[in-house]
Amino acid sequence: MRRERVLQVLLLLVGLFFVAGIYPLLTSIPQHQQSDYGDQMMLAVYFVLGLFLLLAVSRPADHRSLIAFTGWGTLAHDAVMALQAAQLKQFRSELLPLTVVAVLCIALIVLVPPK
Repeated sequence: MRRERVLQVLLLLVGLFFVAGIYPLLTSIPQHQQSDYGDQMMLAVYFVLGLFLLLAVSRPADHRSLIAFTGWGTLAHDAVMALQAAQLKQFRSELLPLTVVAVLCIALIVLVPPK
């Protein structure tokens, strides 16, 4: 029961974090900078993922695949970003936030409810 409660809190926090991405998305769209297009698309995807994570809070066991996808997919995204940050000096400041997100993703993966 405690494990499920920890997972629910984690789902709530990650879901709210992803949903909060709507603010930078909406503020960057009017600027029409082509370099932001990829970031805007990712923010839109993560916003929707956040909404579904918030829906999963009440019954995590019914949303195992979503939780696993969130953990593994975000971890894969972070791995690519970490490699880019290691190669390009201007992205090195993102290594600490990537580490925090990676820890949250690993926690999601570990806490995925068993079948």
